[in-house]
Amino acid sequence: MTGRQRRLFAADFRLYEIRMEKRRPLTEIYGEKTMHLKERVNQLTCDIFAVWMALKDRDTPIHAKILGGIAVGYALSPIDLIPDFIPVLGCLDDVVILPALVALTVKCIPEEVWNRSKEKSAGLWKDGLPQKWPYAIPVAAVWLVILWCLARAVLR
Repeated sequence: MTGRQRRLFAADFRLYEIRMEKRRPLTEIYGEKTMHLKERVNQLTCDIFAVWMALKDRDTPIHAKILGGIAVGYALSPIDLIPDFIPVLGCLDDVVILPALVALTVKCIPEEVWNRSKEKSAGLWKDGLPQKWPYAIPVAAVWLVILWCLARAVLR
C-alpha cells in the first residue's frame, strides 16, 4: 500500500467515524450487549412489532417506512433469502440478516416515534397471547386455500 493510499484510507475512516458519532449507538437501542440469546430473540420479536407500529405513525420518515416494510415483510415471509436446508448458511439469514434489518430500521426512526411505537406494541401481547388474533384469520385462510389447491392437484 502506498503512502497516498494509506492517507485516503485514513481519511475515509475518519469520515466514517464522524458519521457514526451522529447516530444512536445500538447499545442505546438494545441495552447492554451481554444479553443472552433467548433475551435477544424476545427483544427482536418485540422490536418487529414496534417497527410495524412505527410504520403507521405519521412522524416516521419515508425511508424508515420503506426499510421497515422490508424488515417486517422479510420477518413474516415464509420464503427465506437463503433456504434453511443449506447447512449453516440456512440459519444465517435468521441470525444475521433479520436483526440487521431491524436494527437499521430502528436507527432511521426518530427516538420519540420509536418510544411511542414500543409502548403501543407492548399492549399487543398480554400473558403471552396476542390480543388482536383475528388479524390472523385472513393469513390462515390464504394458507388453507393453497393447501387445498395442492391437495387437489396431487390427487388428480
